[in-house]
Amino acid sequence: MGEKAIRILLVEDNSDDAVLLRRTLEEGPRDQFELVHVERLATALTRLKERAFDVVLLDLSLPDSRGLATFRSLHSQTSSVPVVVLTGLDDETTAITAAKEGAQDYVVKGQFNRSLLVRAMRYAIERKRAEVELANYARQLRQKNQQMQADLDLAREVQMALLPQQFPTFPPGVAPKDSALTFCGCYEPAATLGGDYYDVFPLSNSTAGVLICDVMGHGVRAGLLTAMIRALMEELIAPANGVAADPGRLLTQINRGLTVILKQAGTTLFVTAFYLVADVARGQFRYANAGHPYPLLVRRSLKTVELVGEDKDPGPALGLFEDAVFKTSEQPMVAGDLVMLFTDGLFEAEGPTGEIFGEKRLLEATQKHLDLPVKGLFDALLAEVRQFSQQREFADDVCMVGMEVARVS
Repeated sequence: MGEKAIRILLVEDNSDDAVLLRRTLEEGPRDQFELVHVERLATALTRLKERAFDVVLLDLSLPDSRGLATFRSLHSQTSSVPVVVLTGLDDETTAITAAKEGAQDYVVKGQFNRSLLVRAMRYAIERKRAEVELANYARQLRQKNQQMQADLDLAREVQMALLPQQFPTFPPGVAPKDSALTFCGCYEPAATLGGDYYDVFPLSNSTAGVLICDVMGHGVRAGLLTAMIRALMEELIAPANGVAADPGRLLTQINRGLTVILKQAGTTLFVTAFYLVADVARGQFRYANAGHPYPLLVRRSLKTVELVGEDKDPGPALGLFEDAVFKTSEQPMVAGDLVMLFTDGLFEAEGPTGEIFGEKRLLEATQKHLDLPVKGLFDALLAEVRQFSQQREFADDVCMVGMEVARVS
């Protein structure tokens, strides 16, 4: 069984040109082509609606249409059919323009033989087929991307909902202005899904736990890992466990759980974390560090800013070593203290020359604004980093959580 005949619609009002073209095609096998000839654009459009053609041979100068308007009218209504423009020597520039606007090829009348004409039509058909397939793939990709973006947007909403929606008061039930501890949080993910996470929760009527962590990377994997940490925390802060009051013990158990999960998943990820317990009754901070930047302790009574745990060696990041053990450290807490925990996206912003903002500048900026309330301090620090980088958006997730001590017992 031979190849299916190529169905050609010839749109040509010059009868001599039409006869020449038909005879040229008939020089080969007669069943290779099926030619339908019309003389007007309107008739051509009607034929194209009535039946399918593989290719259109189109003269641009017709009784009812001339020049580029001829091609544009036909192409706008039958863009899936490949068009080969027929042109004279004096109109080749117009044919080139038509090719730029969607015609697959053009041939000059009187300067083609059967081989050239057949090749032009076959190439036109193949190019159009590839063009249609590419357009279909692009449409499918857009649809998948839209669905993926919708899923990511939903995941972002869920991730943001996992952050504290309101903060506890100490003792419970008092108005925030009367609480011994007050809190403020700020989170600016660099991507739809970020890898930073923080939480604040009561451990007793006079003790608060504050966790901040930073997952390597961004996107879905980082977002899933923050959800895992949230799930592990929910279990470990339960009163029956008695783990959350000891920061080193809590990070040790989170690390153990994460390494088991990551090992089963066959992937390598790590999380830096800092966990702080504020004990109002004892006037004491207890903390443990898993490879995380040192928080800042603003002593407003002394007008000083220092790094929490700078003299202690931090443990490794979570998720790397299953047998890692994290140590608990402690230091006094007095009224007027402000502890600011943050992720490295805050101080690793780059300036125009590639210089990093750095922890030293962050310390100096905090010293300059230490009399501001915590929300104002956060805004001032973000403004300074943005001014340094000359960028509105951060390249990495930025997370900050502050805790102010109004009084101790």
